[in-house]
Amino acid sequence: MTTKKVSMVTQILIAVILGVVFGVSLPSVAGQVKLLGDVFLRLMQMAIPLLILGQIIQAVGSIDSKELTSLGWRTILVFGVSSFFAACWGIVMAVIFNPGNGIKIAEIKDTGLKSQTISFADTLLDFFPKNIFDSLTQGSIIQIIVFALFFGVALNKYLQTHPKSQLFKGIIDFNEVIILIIGYVMKAAPIGIFALIASTISNLGLQIILPLLKYLIVYGGGTLLFLGIWVLLVSVYCKVNPIRLVKNMKNMSIMALATTSSAITLPVAMKESRTQLGLSERITNLVLPLGMSLNSNGSAMHMSITVMTIAQMYQQGFDFQQMFYLAVTATFVSLANAVVPGAGLVSLAVIVPQMGLPLDSIAVFAGVEWFVGMLRTILNVNSDVYSAIIVGKSVNEINYNVFNSNSEEPIK
Repeated sequence: MTTKKVSMVTQILIAVILGVVFGVSLPSVAGQVKLLGDVFLRLMQMAIPLLILGQIIQAVGSIDSKELTSLGWRTILVFGVSSFFAACWGIVMAVIFNPGNGIKIAEIKDTGLKSQTISFADTLLDFFPKNIFDSLTQGSIIQIIVFALFFGVALNKYLQTHPKSQLFKGIIDFNEVIILIIGYVMKAAPIGIFALIASTISNLGLQIILPLLKYLIVYGGGTLLFLGIWVLLVSVYCKVNPIRLVKNMKNMSIMALATTSSAITLPVAMKESRTQLGLSERITNLVLPLGMSLNSNGSAMHMSITVMTIAQMYQQGFDFQQMFYLAVTATFVSLANAVVPGAGLVSLAVIVPQMGLPLDSIAVFAGVEWFVGMLRTILNVNSDVYSAIIVGKSVNEINYNVFNSNSEEPIK
């Protein structure tokens, strides 16, 4: 008699449930296990910059020179349009449902964060690395991507004149080793996620969550509706079954919700894009790593709906011009958004002062950052994959036999 191995997704779901129960029932003890969660996150993050660097170099280096410019522009266009509309959608949801109504300003405490007024020129300049090793050390994803694009284009050109070079094979081997490292670390995912959720729940308390319940409901509903729009758009354009599309993406969606990190979910998303959705390796390796920084739909929506909520808390109305400026600003700030848990408050610390709102207003949102992070991450991850499917369809690189297959390969 053989026993069926419990899949990683099932293990993570169990860890989430146990973490919530443990955090509520034994808060004093649950707060002490945070170290395990922090160790898990550090182990994951140590390889992510190298994963992104290597995958983009490999993807760009392998593209036919005639398609390099065309494929890149298609990808960036889908990213830019989707992130901007996500920001606009957040504003629309806030205007219709007014989630800031009823939140008492007296309950807001100062976080100790200082105002950050960053000009557009400074933001644009920060996209470009002055030292790639410094960028890798700091984990500056957008700078790593810029360097990887330059390296990939140069490698592509070099291989045209040196077809027998072993450099490209070495990069492929390097990427496979990095993926193996992430696979080893992921074996500890259930323990790490249990510790993170237990410690987070132990520090929250209903007295912090309840005043923002309406905000969470509006934000959650907006995220669900926007994902529905994405599913409808992809289904119509790519001529696929929407139910099967959702089903084929369930593992990466659960991983995004559980970890609240696009970076940690990236290996799962890349694997399932090939094995469940039928995307080619070329599309997967280029679009998904790029999407982590250039297609943060969830981050753009989070910033816009939260800023609108803060404005409503202070009874400060925004006209159409201000809301348009907010949507554009949220789109650009989302490009530099960190891909690890807890990055939402950092982004708010940048955009809130630029909209003329007090920085200490974001303190109340720290209490629900984990729940907000779940919504933000699933939209970030899924929109990256939806974008990849659209790009893949535009260049006929979707294997519909794989997409429509009934086989489900578990996460290893």
